[in-house]
Amino acid sequence: MAERDLFQTEDTSPAVARLYGQPMDALPEDLFIPPEALEIFLETFEGPLDLLLYMIRRQNFNILDIPMAALTAQYLQYVDRIRAIKLELAAEYLLMAAVLVEIKSRMLLPKPNLEADGEPEDPRAELVKKLLQYEQMKRAAQNIDRLPRIGRDFFTPSATVIFSGEKILPTVTAEALQMVLLDMVERAKLTAHHTITPQELSVREHMTSILRQLKHGKFVTFEELFDVTQGVAVIVVHFLALLELTKESLVQITQENSDAPIFVRLAR
Repeated sequence: MAERDLFQTEDTSPAVARLYGQPMDALPEDLFIPPEALEIFLETFEGPLDLLLYMIRRQNFNILDIPMAALTAQYLQYVDRIRAIKLELAAEYLLMAAVLVEIKSRMLLPKPNLEADGEPEDPRAELVKKLLQYEQMKRAAQNIDRLPRIGRDFFTPSATVIFSGEKILPTVTAEALQMVLLDMVERAKLTAHHTITPQELSVREHMTSILRQLKHGKFVTFEELFDVTQGVAVIVVHFLALLELTKESLVQITQENSDAPIFVRLAR
C-alpha cells in the first residue's frame, strides 16, 4: 500500500487505498498488512509538521487559508489507522492531533464583536507560522544536501608515510675495511720492535676493550680504536674482535662515502 494513497484526495468519502487507480472504501478482510510496513510509512515523515505539510501540498490547500475540518479529519483518520493495529505511535503525533481538534473547535465558536478597525485573531495563525518556517528549513536542508559532500560524492587523495625515529646510516663495504687495515699494518711495521717474545692474544679481551672505548655511545673513528705501536699481531686480533662485535650486532660501522672516514659506535 503506497503512502501517498493513504490520504483523502477529496473532502468526502475518503478512500483507504487504490487498486489499479480505483478507490477502495474498505480494506479486504483477507488482506494482511505487517506492522513493519506502517512503521516504515511513519518513519518517512520527520514529524507531525512534515506530515501536515505533505497533506496540505498533496491536496493543493492554501496554506494561508487551511480548511481545518478536512485537514483534521484526514489527520485523525491517519492516526486512527495506525493505532488500530496497535502500533506504538510517537507522542508528538498525538499532540498535534489535539492541537488540530482545538483549532477546529475554536473556529466553530462565534466570533466576538470587535471595533471597526479590529480583526478577530485567526486560530490557525500559529500553526501556519510553524508550517511556513518548517517548509523553509526543509528546503534549505534539501539544498544543502544536494551540495557535493566529501566522502559521498568525491574523495580526497591521501597517503600514509611512516617515518622512523632512527637515522639510517650508510653501510661500510668489506673492501673499505680491508684498505684501512692494510694501512694500519704498514704503519705498525714502521714502529715494530724486533724483539721476539711469546704473546697470547684473546679476541674476547679485545672485544671487551672495544666496548669500553665505545661505552659513551658516540662515534669514534676507525683509527682511534687501534694502537699501531703494539704491533701487527695486536692490530689483527683487535680487528677480528671488531668484526666479531659487528657480527653480533653490538657495534655499528658507517661511512658517508668511499673517501670519507669510517666511524664506529655502539649499536642501538
